[in-house]
Amino acid sequence: MALDLKMTRLKKASPAAIADAARCLRLGGLVAMPTETVYGLAADATSDKAVAAVYAAKERPAINPLIAHVLDIEAAREHGLFGPEAETLARAFWPGPLTLVLPVAPTSRISLLARAGLDTVAVRSPSHEAARALIEAAGVPLAAPSANRSGAVSPTTAAHVAADLTDRVDWILDAGPCRHGVESTIVACLGDWPQLLRPGAITREAIESALGAPIDAMSAARTAPNAPGQLPSHYAPKAELRLGAASVSPDEAALDFGGALRGARLSARLDLSPSGDLVEAAAHLFSYLRALDAAGAERIAVAPIPAHGLGAAINDRLRRAAAPRG
Repeated sequence: MALDLKMTRLKKASPAAIADAARCLRLGGLVAMPTETVYGLAADATSDKAVAAVYAAKERPAINPLIAHVLDIEAAREHGLFGPEAETLARAFWPGPLTLVLPVAPTSRISLLARAGLDTVAVRSPSHEAARALIEAAGVPLAAPSANRSGAVSPTTAAHVAADLTDRVDWILDAGPCRHGVESTIVACLGDWPQLLRPGAITREAIESALGAPIDAMSAARTAPNAPGQLPSHYAPKAELRLGAASVSPDEAALDFGGALRGARLSARLDLSPSGDLVEAAAHLFSYLRALDAAGAERIAVAPIPAHGLGAAINDRLRRAAAPRG
């Protein structure tokens, strides 16, 4: 069956639509699927050709590996080698927004291209019902980076996907806004003790509680990423971001938190959480950046965000969004 990338189908994530989308995946197509974090651009992770189509659709650097989405820890064992700490974390947080980077198993069928040529593999078991149904119906692990152009703001609704990739994807499954709104936490289990590669929807404090000991963040001094979301400039809107703003200039839009920037023009101000709730702020982050971008702001003043809990993930995304574009 020939796939016409100009004839994208956007459908509610019903059982019938999921079955059709799974058939498309088995034929090598691309499907935007909802997850509890952000919408992902799914393809058969065992197919070099399908994975190459993901990189092409996103215009993503091939040095940036992809996460393979599976149903459960038993399915993940085919692809990654689990030590005791990885086992503990998977048991504690799967299904859910945690990605584990593991030594690749000899039995793995994950495309070398999806692994960016590395001897490691990134795996996750999502909790979103539609994502799980699609993985099960497709019968293969799904490589599913965020469904947007590489480096741009991640999509948290089907409309965001359509705005970025409507002519580059075969199906878009719509299940409404994503629950968490930031990507999964990534932990590497490759050495003597796990290391945090990317803060995300599961907090560092929760990871450390499950392990019963602190974890370190991996050094940023790497020539190439060994997990998604590690490029210096990422999640970036067209507008320039000014972080930690205490006030707003007349020519700036405002991304507020807890009402810290009340002096900003109301027509160009969005508050991630008027009550200062970091969970609410994370859920709104990408959609609000997109909305201010769409309003034509050339620069966005961003209120300070607390560094604890989900604030670590929010600040990580904001720093990468504000980084110089290479």
